[in-house]
Amino acid sequence: MPGKLKTNYDDLVREATKQIENIPPVAALDMMEGGNAIIIDVRDIRELQRDGCIPGAYHAPRGLIEGWIDPASEYFKPLFAEDHKFLICCASGRRSALVVQTLQNMGFEGASNMVGGFAAWKLLDGAVSDFDAAEHIDLFDPKDQLVEL
Repeated sequence: MPGKLKTNYDDLVREATKQIENIPPVAALDMMEGGNAIIIDVRDIRELQRDGCIPGAYHAPRGLIEGWIDPASEYFKPLFAEDHKFLICCASGRRSALVVQTLQNMGFEGASNMVGGFAAWKLLDGAVSDFDAAEHIDLFDPKDQLVEL
């Protein structure tokens, strides 16, 4: 059995949240509707299939996003080199806070945490589409961009 952890998940999220920009869900909804931001959804593919997705968002699985933002990586996606405000979204805003902190630590600018995540988006009656109805491209084909949902 592993030894006692030095920190826990809640502490990691709390610390990340202190170090990053957190966008309230109402502002995120306004930014998306105004075309002023792009949502990057880092949830697992099974969550998208089960719960639906935000139309116009892009899916970038949490385990791949570091390579996708790094221009030196073979997995780099050019969308991340464009001048956009990126709102990182997960189910509740916890994983996305950790992602934004990681991107910030890498020197990536322009990413913010969407507080409350997809759950808050739905509570505000933000548009949700069925995953199977969304257009998809092959996530792992290096020629393709991210999957727009």
